[in-house]
Amino acid sequence: MQSSATFNSISREEYTKTYSNIQFLEQAKEEFEDKWRRNPTNTASLDDFERTKTLGTGFFGRKVVKLKQVEHTLNGKRILQAIQFPFLVSLRYHFKGNSSLYMVLEYISGGEIFPHLSKVGRFSELHSRFYAAQIILAFEYLLYLDLTHRDLKPENMLIDSRGYLKVTDFGLANHVTGRTWTICSFSEYLAPEIILSKGYNKAVDWRDLGVLVYEMAAGYPPFFADQPIQLYEKQVDLTKRYGKLKAGVNEVEAPSIPRCKGPGDTSNFDDYKEEALRISSTEKWAKKLIIL
Repeated sequence: MQSSATFNSISREEYTKTYSNIQFLEQAKEEFEDKWRRNPTNTASLDDFERTKTLGTGFFGRKVVKLKQVEHTLNGKRILQAIQFPFLVSLRYHFKGNSSLYMVLEYISGGEIFPHLSKVGRFSELHSRFYAAQIILAFEYLLYLDLTHRDLKPENMLIDSRGYLKVTDFGLANHVTGRTWTICSFSEYLAPEIILSKGYNKAVDWRDLGVLVYEMAAGYPPFFADQPIQLYEKQVDLTKRYGKLKAGVNEVEAPSIPRCKGPGDTSNFDDYKEEALRISSTEKWAKKLIIL
């Protein structure tokens, strides 16, 4: 009895890209862990800067002490000082005053994506893909470092002077190696497992990306309501979610169905001149079955 084998081929270019990417992530993880362990305190002082203009305040910044989220703020600072990636905002300096924590971030002159999206109503598919691709790379980097952002939304995405994206606001970011139960994130972006307090892992960032892509392409989020409780009910409702219904994935219908007269119908293929098969006993692989 002859055995068969399955061979998977990969080009030199694909091999180089794949393993170069892994090497980059491994090196990035080493650099992150080193900075995470060192966790430097003051890298500058308030006297080193000149105040020119207030660019924004932010709910989280104003309510941090009132909501007792100091630990989240310090954790976000620690994460920011340890990461470095083209599509993530960079922390340049950080220091403490008598009553404040100062974090000096790189200046991104294009501002938030949110007002740009509001102005045009919705982005084109090409425009949405352009931003989504950059977020995917950023999340690939973060998740490889066991970091989860947990607060992706248009307000937390900045555009630089060249039109490229920077994810910002790490106030809810966390270093997660297993599951966590912290309730956070923007209400329209909350994953069902967060709402139901079932515990979640880094996968919630990918779910947030899906919601964001929908909002960029449609101009509004997939879930919205006047009251938070109504919004949460829609987000956890499984009765209308494809793949979760009684018929499972069979609920998902194909967008178009080809015309077929039967199982052996070949009318959807071009016609070719039929040629007789040549079988020679001198051919190397004659009469042998090779599965590639």
